[in-house]
Amino acid sequence: MDVLDARFVAAATAYDQLPAPMFAEVAFAGRSNVGKSSLINSLLARKKLVRTSSTPGCTRGIHVFRVLLRGGAELDLVDLPGYGYAKRSKAERRAWGDLIERFLEARPGLRAVVVIVDVRRGLEDDDAQLIEYLDHSRPARARRPTPGVAILADALERARLSGVALRVQRRARLAPFDAAAPGA
Repeated sequence: MDVLDARFVAAATAYDQLPAPMFAEVAFAGRSNVGKSSLINSLLARKKLVRTSSTPGCTRGIHVFRVLLRGGAELDLVDLPGYGYAKRSKAERRAWGDLIERFLEARPGLRAVVVIVDVRRGLEDDDAQLIEYLDHSRPARARRPTPGVAILADALERARLSGVALRVQRRARLAPFDAAAPGA
């Protein structure tokens, strides 16, 4: 991606706090602390646009970032709160679930959801449930592809990485993705 500009647009802890979609939206979903925010920073070639933390549950709402690409195209990247373990109350995590579900079902600007999987753990039940949910939650005319991205690949040796990535791909019934380690 040839990014000319990227900026924070909004943070919402309730669906009605989100700005109306003006451009195509790509959402990033995955377990708490899997690296959603870090991946967005990397894609945008920014170090600190999206807040990151080693503590699970850092992203406490839906965060929208506007991206201007060379050629004038604009799109919004959406950082969703993680699911699974987070150092937050059960009530707060439950509220995130309701917020994410409504966003994924009703957001008219949503064009794709990138589900991020930690290749060290493989596709966990929560990941598989999210992918299944995405396959069936929107009407057929509004369904979008669910690309899979395996990250934290630098934590595995290359020989093991390919096997883990292939198992994730098969279990999730995803299109093939590049299992190359970052910087390879």
